[in-house]
Amino acid sequence: MRPAFRGCGLGKSLLAHLARRCVEEGLPRLEWWVLDWNEPALRFYRALGAVPMIDWTVLRMTGEALARLANGG
Repeated sequence: MRPAFRGCGLGKSLLAHLARRCVEEGLPRLEWWVLDWNEPALRFYRALGAVPMIDWTVLRMTGEALARLANGG
């Protein structure tokens, strides 16, 4: 979020909306990613009750590796 909009309640509003959708649709959780160096965001999310998923690592495949796997190898 742009600095000018921080602290206005937009982030909390967005997450509250998504949380309501999860509850209404019977979904057991809400997950998202945040960079591990982004301490302000981590503090914000933790203050809302979110907990980091320490045992998980996000993986990404792009370029040659993606094409190679797509082609069977």
